[in-house]
Amino acid sequence: MQEERQNIIELFGVHFEQLYNIPPLAARIIGTLIIDGCKSGLTFEELVEKMQASKSSISTNLNLLQKMEKITYFTKVGDRKKYFKAAPLSQRLDNYLTLVNNEKILIDKVIRYREKNISCAQEEINLQNSYAYKDHMFKAEQLLMNTINKFKEIEIQNQENK
Repeated sequence: MQEERQNIIELFGVHFEQLYNIPPLAARIIGTLIIDGCKSGLTFEELVEKMQASKSSISTNLNLLQKMEKITYFTKVGDRKKYFKAAPLSQRLDNYLTLVNNEKILIDKVIRYREKNISCAQEEINLQNSYAYKDHMFKAEQLLMNTINKFKEIEIQNQENK
């Protein structure tokens, strides 16, 4: 069980390292928080122990992940410690939605430019590809929005059941 857990955290680590272009330790912190911190969160001290890294390295990477909105923290009444958790899936997918929206704006500008400046058959093909890509981005946006809404419903239900 412990080996499987470590393998999953490592897979998350490699994935997030490549996806977000972040240091390996930051990526593995996210993986650890997803696997081990989903219920009660993990304290700074628990992360130092689990990651077997220095306090300064953990602190630096936690600050980076908070600025990137990949993790959140909460406190408990009467306890001065911070408890870290991976950001909710709805929030993490909102970041993808922002990328999709930026891509849609860019492709609209490309289409307008190409529509005004077609001078050969290849440019007509490029315009048709741009239309197809715009359609794809619209469908991707709709799919993401539906998924985000489902996750938000689940997250609200989980908050109410606490």
